[in-house]
Amino acid sequence: MERKRIKARLELEDSSVFQGYSFGAQTSVAGEVVFNTSMVGYPESLTDPSYYGQILVLTYPLIGNYGVPESKIVDGLDEWFESSRIQVTGLIVSEYSFDYDHWSAGKSLAQWLIDHNVPGLYGVDTRMLTKRLREEGSMLGRLLFFTENKSFYDPNKINLVAKVSVKAPIEYGDGDKKVILIDCGAKDNIVRCLLQRGLRVRRVPWNYDFTSEEFDGVMISNGPGDPKMCRETVDILRTAMQIEKPIFGICMGNQILSLAAGANTYKLKFGHRSQNQPCVEVGTKRCYITSQNHGYAVDGRTLPQGWAPWFVNANDSTNEGIRHLSKPFRSVQFHPEAAPGPVDTAGLFDDFKRLLI
Repeated sequence: MERKRIKARLELEDSSVFQGYSFGAQTSVAGEVVFNTSMVGYPESLTDPSYYGQILVLTYPLIGNYGVPESKIVDGLDEWFESSRIQVTGLIVSEYSFDYDHWSAGKSLAQWLIDHNVPGLYGVDTRMLTKRLREEGSMLGRLLFFTENKSFYDPNKINLVAKVSVKAPIEYGDGDKKVILIDCGAKDNIVRCLLQRGLRVRRVPWNYDFTSEEFDGVMISNGPGDPKMCRETVDILRTAMQIEKPIFGICMGNQILSLAAGANTYKLKFGHRSQNQPCVEVGTKRCYITSQNHGYAVDGRTLPQGWAPWFVNANDSTNEGIRHLSKPFRSVQFHPEAAPGPVDTAGLFDDFKRLLI
């Protein structure tokens, strides 16, 4: 059956134009254009709150062939996704598979995008587009249909964390040890990983002051945008550090902990968004393959006395984690809860649990 192809285009702020065809909602959008090199895992990636406000380019050439799973709630979380909605502003792919087949599939990727009013574009030369982003750095873009127009929009100028964080505390599990999860846009798999280890989780908003409550440890989640927008989170964490209970940060959590310690952060030329980032542990020289999704990084040179780099990226030598030399405070820039994998660093959750004495 011949399908009607509806044209649309992606325009970058450097005046580059990439033509393609619609396979999602037919609505014009604007945001920051970023790319991800993962081969699989688009249901998880598209629901990752760290992508909020971004137009995502998938570099793997064929997308959509295994559809999208049916929603299934387990322990208050959807088994297949990282949040309850698609977080990306738009999706760009090279080839879209209109036919899909997988035992877990409930609908096509196209229908899922339409259900969430998110546009998708296929038939785009994603190799050329990715090369331009690699050379010029992350850029603003707009995905336009028909004769519609939409202004460029920089999502990093607002507090994106406030947009994706929970609005009130949520409790999970009934373990003996209680972990405060500061939700800066947390992937749900962080909660799953804590529950799998028999821990009780209290997930709180990004600006919620929990320091007068009883708890055994603190985890700071991933999230979108500039960590310096989260001054309230930094101030609350600085107070929590005085209690000296174990603290563990993931992704933006690494940046928030660094800011609370007194270090600085900066925006990367283009973010780390893939499942294959090599990270070397300082001291042991052991290399781990990690999943990442972030556009900002910690300036390891600004770490104050008493703190040290924990991991370093083998590709560009950027900071991938910090640790306090005498207190139970640590964080990593990558995702030990990676969904989809790799899960090489999942043992860091076990290490965190052992600190909860």
